[in-house]
Amino acid sequence: MIRVALVDDHPVVRAGVRALVEGQEDLTVVGEASDARSAEQLVTAVHPDVVLMDLNLGAGAGGAEVTARLRALPEPPQVLVLTTYDTEADIMSAIDAGAAGYLLKDAPPEDLFRAIRGTARGETVLAPAVAARLVRRSGPTLTDREVEILNLLATGLSNRKLARRLFVSEATVKSHLAHIYTKLEVDTRAAAVARAIDQRIIRPSG
Repeated sequence: MIRVALVDDHPVVRAGVRALVEGQEDLTVVGEASDARSAEQLVTAVHPDVVLMDLNLGAGAGGAEVTARLRALPEPPQVLVLTTYDTEADIMSAIDAGAAGYLLKDAPPEDLFRAIRGTARGETVLAPAVAARLVRRSGPTLTDREVEILNLLATGLSNRKLARRLFVSEATVKSHLAHIYTKLEVDTRAAAVARAIDQRIIRPSG
């Protein structure tokens, strides 16, 4: 069972998301919070697997800052941003803070469920619409580090193993993956590798 916590300053939104999530046999909501302080208290108390995080939490710290705080905890949850904001600055600030993914509130319920499950597995989940938004500003040129990561992705390494190989945090790996997905206009690891091979950015492994 994947244990989910909701962080959103709108009670009606939390109620709607709770109803959707708890309709899935493998998902359960273990708590709700409306601001930074209550979010930290909740996560510390119930240790959810995934936190669904809105970016606008009213007065006080925003969702990106709260994400950074939660990811700095001794037993950090995975964080999936669920918001209406889709600017490049909003997206990258959340991912750079350690969010595993970014989904918009108008996404179909099935996309939300898949994103929660992917996030719980430690995958980087970037909605196609979000990637499309970013690619209009992000050029297709990959950095040397991003090419290195693509080569490692092609060997099947997990985010944790990538982080160990590169001597960086998993949050940094996820940030790199988000940039790679954006530049290649894809939303999965397999698609990124396939596109990179197709564009001769990397060679097929083996």
